[in-house]
Amino acid sequence: MTAELTEHVADGTRTLTGALALRGITQPHDTAYVFLRDGEHPEPPLTYGALADATTARATAFTASGMAGHPALLLYPTGPEFIRTLLGCMRAGVVAAPLQVPTRARSLARVRRVARDAGTRTVLTTAAVRADLLERFGDGPELDGLDLIATDTLPAQPTAALPPPPGPDAPALLQYTSGSTGDPKGVVVSHANFLHNATETLESWPCGPSSSIVSWLPLFHDMGMLFGVILPLLSGTPAHLMAPEAFIRRPARWLEAVSRFRGTHAAAPSFAYELCAKAAAAGEVPPGLDLSCWQVAANGAEPVRWQAIEAFTSAFAPHGFDARAMCPGFGLAENTLKATGDRGDKPPTVLWIRDDARRDGRVVTDPAAPGTSPLVGCGRAVGETRVLIVDPATLVPAGEDTIGEIWVNGPCVAGGYHGRPALSEQVFRARLAPGHEDGRSYLRTGDLGFLHHGELFVNGRLKDVIVRTGRNYYPQDIELSAETCAPGLHPNCAAAFCVEDGASERLIVVVEVDGRAARATTPARLLGLVREAVWDNHRLRADDVLLVRRGSLPKTTSGKVQRRAARGLYEDGTLAAASLGTS
Repeated sequence: MTAELTEHVADGTRTLTGALALRGITQPHDTAYVFLRDGEHPEPPLTYGALADATTARATAFTASGMAGHPALLLYPTGPEFIRTLLGCMRAGVVAAPLQVPTRARSLARVRRVARDAGTRTVLTTAAVRADLLERFGDGPELDGLDLIATDTLPAQPTAALPPPPGPDAPALLQYTSGSTGDPKGVVVSHANFLHNATETLESWPCGPSSSIVSWLPLFHDMGMLFGVILPLLSGTPAHLMAPEAFIRRPARWLEAVSRFRGTHAAAPSFAYELCAKAAAAGEVPPGLDLSCWQVAANGAEPVRWQAIEAFTSAFAPHGFDARAMCPGFGLAENTLKATGDRGDKPPTVLWIRDDARRDGRVVTDPAAPGTSPLVGCGRAVGETRVLIVDPATLVPAGEDTIGEIWVNGPCVAGGYHGRPALSEQVFRARLAPGHEDGRSYLRTGDLGFLHHGELFVNGRLKDVIVRTGRNYYPQDIELSAETCAPGLHPNCAAAFCVEDGASERLIVVVEVDGRAARATTPARLLGLVREAVWDNHRLRADDVLLVRRGSLPKTTSGKVQRRAARGLYEDGTLAAASLGTS
């Protein structure tokens, strides 16, 4: 399959919809996708022939309604209609922007912001989701200006001429980053980006005639999109898909599906492997589980935890899981997805790094010394992708075992952020400092890391993004929730950041409180209000909430909180000395 895809990319004529059309003709009765209702019960398979016909029908309807050439939001639960509509949009030239189905007014507000950024009012969804949204929000302003179209009840259109098939450089998707709800950015991913990323993914983790993919990842997310939709289609590998909620409610469902359907490839963030290990410890895994078929357990989308790898491998080795199948990787939506990955021919690499040296940007390995932390290797780049470590201040390349910003160059790098040329130039087309140029432009990932014997190790984030359960959260959103949870609190009086405790990353929220606020709300009550606000608005649990005296947080001359400096004060105990309360 890899050679076939490489040929498709080389001749410049293949696209996702072209690959589907070819499979619809040559293997119409082969299974493309199987959806597992409630994570357990397989629905009738979606074949390539049926999918190709449905894609053409959707594309025809979109063309007849004048949508071709315009963007549209996609709000779908995991299911066949999402894939039919996504590919129908691609064939008609509708630039699709998949998003999570909103369940509250706050998440619906994000949908509106994305619609404004994308420049559209068209929302494609199912009849069931449309009815639910209208029932819950139809009487309010939340849906004003949005046209909800149910694609599973569209009337059949007479045969109409479709626009010319898209070329490899045509936009295939707007992948909106799962970051700040106040400033969504859509990554413009082309057909060529998808094909190159699938090619490189298959070079690292080949699929064969007996391969099978099992995934619970949300299809609107970049990792779920690649592993649940794109890779199966381009490699011809059948995929068994379940809704994320089915996994979260009972993680063993994922493992049972791998065992039952002989899954060879499955991917998830580190937290998912940890949940599975906990399920095993609680006796929630059936004794007949057989994971000997699992060849690639891709691990990415958030920091890869060595403790989670150890716990998962130990728990499921008795069930046939091979430690070499655990394949940590590094990727991001701006690079379509995968940038590096462990090939799976050995157990994952772990380095025990001295914490004091790491804070200075140096890598000193000393597994026997106290004050060290484990870092897991994320493999190497393959194909045409090139990964470089660069000093983010001087833009000079760093040597091995030196921490810097991770830069990426290659055909998987997306075209930029939709409608943001200046930011796109800064992020997607960075160049090295004069005297160090190599003729390439690079994607600045905003992540910190280093190369050790050519393998990438991720060491944190240059930007202040907080990653939980495979998703990004911006600290300013969490801080705003804390600052507005009680009367008397001031703007820019909070700092949200994460710290490592050796086993996991802990979310810390620090709030400045003056005398008036303390009199209005007792510290004990205020601690509870902060926790409730963070949970209600972001579905995040703060591991520690600290109330400090006004003026304790470090700030810039313009009054903005300096989060890194605040984290340093927290770690050395300075903020605790100024504490009014903690929980």
